[in-house]
Amino acid sequence: MSSESKDFISRELSWVDFNGRVLDEAMCKANPLLERMKFIAIFSGNLDEFFMVRVAGLRQLVKMERDLPDPAGNRPSFQLKQLRKKLDRLLKTQTDCLMNDLLPELAGHGVRLVHPAELAPGLRRTMSARFRAQVLPALTPLAVDSAHPFPILSSGAIEISVSMKPAGENKTVYAFVEVPDVLPRFILVTDDADGRCFMLLEELIMDNLAALFSGCEILDCFPFRVTRDMDFSVEDEGVDDLLSSIEKKLLQRRHREPIRLELPFDAQGKLVEWLEKQFDLAPMFLYRNRAPMHLKQFFELIGRAGRPELLEKPWPPIMPGGLEDYGSIFEAISRRGSILVAPPFHAFSPIVRLIEEAAADPEVLAIKQTLYRVSGNSPVVRALQHAAENGKQVTVLVELKARFDEGNNIVWARKLEESGAHVVYGIVGLKVHAKALLVVRREDGAIRRYVHLATGNYNDKTATLYTDLGIMSCDSSLGYDVANLFNVLTGYSSPPAAWNRIAVAPFDLREKVYAMIEREIASSTADNPGHIIAKMNSLSDEDMIKLLHKAADAGVKIELVVRGICCYRPKVGQENVRIISIVDRFLEHSRVFYFRNNGSEELYLSSADLMFRNLSRRIELMFPVDDERLRAVIMKLLAYQLADSDKARRLTASGKYIRPAELEKYTTKRSQQASYDYFCALAEADAKQLSGDALKVYTAPENHDDNKSGI
Repeated sequence: MSSESKDFISRELSWVDFNGRVLDEAMCKANPLLERMKFIAIFSGNLDEFFMVRVAGLRQLVKMERDLPDPAGNRPSFQLKQLRKKLDRLLKTQTDCLMNDLLPELAGHGVRLVHPAELAPGLRRTMSARFRAQVLPALTPLAVDSAHPFPILSSGAIEISVSMKPAGENKTVYAFVEVPDVLPRFILVTDDADGRCFMLLEELIMDNLAALFSGCEILDCFPFRVTRDMDFSVEDEGVDDLLSSIEKKLLQRRHREPIRLELPFDAQGKLVEWLEKQFDLAPMFLYRNRAPMHLKQFFELIGRAGRPELLEKPWPPIMPGGLEDYGSIFEAISRRGSILVAPPFHAFSPIVRLIEEAAADPEVLAIKQTLYRVSGNSPVVRALQHAAENGKQVTVLVELKARFDEGNNIVWARKLEESGAHVVYGIVGLKVHAKALLVVRREDGAIRRYVHLATGNYNDKTATLYTDLGIMSCDSSLGYDVANLFNVLTGYSSPPAAWNRIAVAPFDLREKVYAMIEREIASSTADNPGHIIAKMNSLSDEDMIKLLHKAADAGVKIELVVRGICCYRPKVGQENVRIISIVDRFLEHSRVFYFRNNGSEELYLSSADLMFRNLSRRIELMFPVDDERLRAVIMKLLAYQLADSDKARRLTASGKYIRPAELEKYTTKRSQQASYDYFCALAEADAKQLSGDALKVYTAPENHDDNKSGI
């Protein structure tokens, strides 16, 4: 049962509400058609991970008889029931949107999904011939009988369940066919003046099962998916070889317990009964839907539709101002001071360039970097390999415990070691989530340190999708702190009693934020209220929320931009508190913290969200932004977000979010568009080298109605 708190919202319930906001974007008619389809796919991908981790965790707590209330007063058993109610509503909305709106509209633009039975006989035979030539060799039927026990089916894969009678026998037997990920999910049937027709791979397979089970009478078949509990933890205390331990855990994932079974809405009969009996899941974890399975894979259809007019116009990434005006990136940083890099508005390439130049520069002595999530073909890792092969002292802390990227990180760690880099596999008991790059360079007979610190990962792929902020700097005190941080990460050094500029979790970051909030409380008066602005992905730390409530009760103005989970429940009448969530074209990923400090303003960027795990169980980094030009830019970005009435949803005391009015097209209040236009204006001003005009662009007063960019 629930005894809901007036101050807190349950974490898992808040996350489902966030994914509901993602789904809202699929229904927003201001978005072009294929952009709406993207949000259908994103919603499903998010939901898969949610089941694998969060739903699995709640069920495990119930099984272990640890059904205790969370800070919001809700027990895991109650949350599971509430989640099912919310998800049933959301999945119906998703299905109705896809099947009744998006796919018919897409067909009107000449891109259709067809079923085998809809094809003319000659075309259907052509598709069968293509199946035998291109698909059949990749399939492996798995029988289930006394000699073949029930197989371990892959989590998340589309499987086809088949019942049949072998030739000359009167008994029913069962088998599975996994729909292989190595083949396209959407099979092109026709591409002509009338448009493009695609068939789902599983439907092509089911239409040709006789070729796979020759001589058998096919009685029934349908596709299904099983999702498994993937939330393994590595208890690395006492583990001699963390790499081997994680490799073993990865191999065990296929054997994890099922947490969800998805079936077609119209599947019935003995085959369904047999399958449900095999998995033995409670009805709460059985899902039926009339939409196709695995909608995350609809990204493939978006890419193959060949309709760029149904997508948003691209926003080509901009080069951070001034970088191209100098012979080297080191000279640019030295001359200009700190440089802001803000992907995806900015290109990610300057970060890669910094490492590449360091790799080739004879004056560079050492490169040190943390890697949490990198892409499958990472230019960052290649640049680090090149540096090691050139004889630089390269030290890379690769976090092997980055969930769902463990295997990828193991591959890159070994490649780096083969190139001669020193690779450190995380820290016992903690995940390293800090984003830091340090280059040690010899200049004029002395040592100079260059750093890049950021809110997001060194991942060139997600840098085109996630908004993040980072700075390149050669500030000596900042460099000194980062050097000490790497000594802590790679050796046995204890953290200093006090850092010069940074704060690091779990050592003092929590205490630093506490102190700054308490300072706002102490200095706040009715005539001169304190002011906190915080932007993050998630807010769930119980003690931090209590302190923010204390600040709100003291009259501090609190403005929070929390994209995802937000467990802070605003109180009725708390007019000085405003909490919004922005879901748009890019995933909002940066963490920014502003404190008015009685007029002596402070601004910080961080890798950390205000969650217990970030503040107490991870190595996280928070660093100040002191350069006035950079501060002006970041504050401008925050102002755009706080003024957004196109994409911002406001959290109310009921725990629900208020949606913006329905839009047919976007206005100048859309913060991501305004931010992109602003960076374009800054780049143009830098290109013209009009320093006075450039300063005006940085510091222009807010007027979001004057023009598109608000500049």
